[in-house]
Amino acid sequence: MPPLYHASVLSRNMMIAVALLTIVILPHVVVGGPYSSPQCASGRDSIVHLFEWKWTDIKAECERFLGPYGFCGVQVSPPNENAVVTNPNRPWWERYQPVSYKVISRSGNEQEFRDMVTTCNKVGVRIYVDSVINHMTGGYSGTGTGGDHFDGGSCSYPAVPFGSQDCNGGDVCHTSDGSIHNYNNPAEVRNCELVGLSDLRLSKDYVRGKIAGYFNHLIDMGVAGFRVDAAKHMWPGDLENVFARLHNLRSDAFGSGKKPFIFQEVIDMGGEAIKMDEYFGTGRVTNFIYGVKLADIFLRHSNQAKWLGNFGEKWGMPSSYDVVVFLNNHDNQRGHGGGGAPITFWDPKPMKIATAFMLAHPYGFPRIMSSYRWNRNIQNGDDTNNWEGPPHNSDMSTKDVQINADLSCGGGWVCEHRWRQVYNMVGFRNVVAGTSLTNFHSYGDQAISFSRGDKGFIALVGDNSSLNQNINTGLPAGSYCDVISGNYLNGACTGKTVHVDGSGQAHISINGHSDDPVVAIHVGAKVGSPKKVTT
Repeated sequence: MPPLYHASVLSRNMMIAVALLTIVILPHVVVGGPYSSPQCASGRDSIVHLFEWKWTDIKAECERFLGPYGFCGVQVSPPNENAVVTNPNRPWWERYQPVSYKVISRSGNEQEFRDMVTTCNKVGVRIYVDSVINHMTGGYSGTGTGGDHFDGGSCSYPAVPFGSQDCNGGDVCHTSDGSIHNYNNPAEVRNCELVGLSDLRLSKDYVRGKIAGYFNHLIDMGVAGFRVDAAKHMWPGDLENVFARLHNLRSDAFGSGKKPFIFQEVIDMGGEAIKMDEYFGTGRVTNFIYGVKLADIFLRHSNQAKWLGNFGEKWGMPSSYDVVVFLNNHDNQRGHGGGGAPITFWDPKPMKIATAFMLAHPYGFPRIMSSYRWNRNIQNGDDTNNWEGPPHNSDMSTKDVQINADLSCGGGWVCEHRWRQVYNMVGFRNVVAGTSLTNFHSYGDQAISFSRGDKGFIALVGDNSSLNQNINTGLPAGSYCDVISGNYLNGACTGKTVHVDGSGQAHISINGHSDDPVVAIHVGAKVGSPKKVTT
């Protein structure tokens, strides 16, 4: 069997100094290129990765939760046929070893996928496909989830079909074993095998056409875009050629002339030759530095929250319009992929604080991770069970997502997007869209507050800090529901109420030792307003 799949490995950070006096976010403005707009329905500005969910469960989630609570969209697991791996038994990473481009996986078949996309679009929730196009399986033979045979050792994938001539070989990869060893050699990173996986020859027109055909099949079903796995392992010019072949999005769902949203996995932590900015012309990139920096503050406390007033470009990160931001993903929450050590659901309190900050702050386009638990077994700093696939039945089929009466999930599904402190901040972000970050203040090293124009205000503290004083919120006078401690329901608050006086001042009291050391208010949750605003 091949070694555990790593979606990508360390890359070099692009250091850009951008002098911006005020960060302003204008929703879904295409600045970086034709593939940079998320194509969200109006008034929505956050997506969630429903990792390893079945299509039937995502369809239901769009209707019952994601649509009503104002989510823009869902990143779904790779829908194409993948290798059935039995040693270990059906790990999560088998989804990243393609056998064909048929839509058949443990998440469901093509008809179920179509039904999910149609239903989600109807309620304003977009679908973004996690796409694996750099490679196929490892160098072994077997059967895929659709029943198709393959032989990775000879790059034989009859269901595509791909043959040995469609994979990179010794003519372009000059390492002794055909694998990547030197990440400071861009040609080696892009022409050789990533952890033993059959490396597709994307310089070849036939291969480009097969990949574009797969993407177009999904676009014609109604998907809004793609996460491109292991993008730094492909030449930007090859990706540009593939994407130029793509259809426009369906006009009945998105309007006429709209391009798919493309965000590319380029792990660029500052120590390698390949840079994030090489991929800005073909979409956004996934900014791994973002989550690691916030983990330094809210988890490890090796940096200080008081410096977050200019977080983003002035920290050497790319333009807000070139990135997708996140706290963790399916790789680095398991310690893989080279994307640093992030905050995860295993540390729920700092996870909630950092998520509140991410959704309140205007930098980047945010993605929330929705996970499942595995049986952690930490030995010598490594989790030996981090390979485990999703919650499953005795026949290894994926379990239904269990929804509890309090909106949380059970049965091994974590569902961070259903935590009140998360979904209410999705609503906060929607309400404050288009406003600038103002009134940033720090109160010691780990306590901060800021406003989003005259529409929203947030204050948060670290574990060993507290806050107890009058603060300028920038909001109109009135009583507001703190959407961290409770909901705005039927014109009243189920949690704390914050009173703002005629000068915009409010008394904010937060104990860092509390479960939720954050207060967030916005004009969509003002007591007495006619309805709850989530979109």
